[in-house]
Amino acid sequence: MIRLTNVHKEFENGTKALKGVSMQIDDGEFVFLVGPSGSGKSTIIRLITGELEATSGRLMVNGYNLSDISVQQIPLMRRTLGVVFQDFRLIEKKTVAENLEVAMRAAGATAREIGRRVPYILGLVGLEGKEHMLPTQLSGGEQQRVAIARALANNPSVIIADEPTGNLDPDRSLEIMSLLEKINDMGTTILVVTHERELVNRFGKRVVAIESGRLISDAAGGYYRNGR
Repeated sequence: MIRLTNVHKEFENGTKALKGVSMQIDDGEFVFLVGPSGSGKSTIIRLITGELEATSGRLMVNGYNLSDISVQQIPLMRRTLGVVFQDFRLIEKKTVAENLEVAMRAAGATAREIGRRVPYILGLVGLEGKEHMLPTQLSGGEQQRVAIARALANNPSVIIADEPTGNLDPDRSLEIMSLLEKINDMGTTILVVTHERELVNRFGKRVVAIESGRLISDAAGGYYRNGR
């Protein structure tokens, strides 16, 4: 579960990125976080992942109180999250399987665990037979599937996808969002940050809209209106 309670974030230059945001994402939900550029979406993601600290307010992520978390606990909290980026951030000189293995080794997985889980995850995201290929040998949609597979490698309870379809054409975008929906159906919480209004409206999930650092709407089966 993710819970923000009256969260404010002000940067050193005086920019007030968040102004009293309160929201809760329960286990197993699929949520779109939408809003124009500069609205505060990225700040919320960086707070949830522990990259930033809130100026005030309370932030809980999967049982961890990020308002009072020790340095030693941050890596443990992050292991409960899987993050997918717009630009994939794959290791180009490592194969598809090796990209997953790196993530699993970093979390302390054994060789046996890696050998069992990597083929399962690649099958789940539709990349059977691609395990020995390099990212540069794959299409953009396939690279994003590798990124999703890597995010799933350590069995996180939450996947955060930050503009995951920003570099893809409409058909590939639909495929990636359908894959995230499938993962959600298996019990993983999904939080997707996106500008793509038509894609959001097509899936009919909960939509949380942010504008100028404030939450302006939160609707189950919501609708992303006028790009806002």
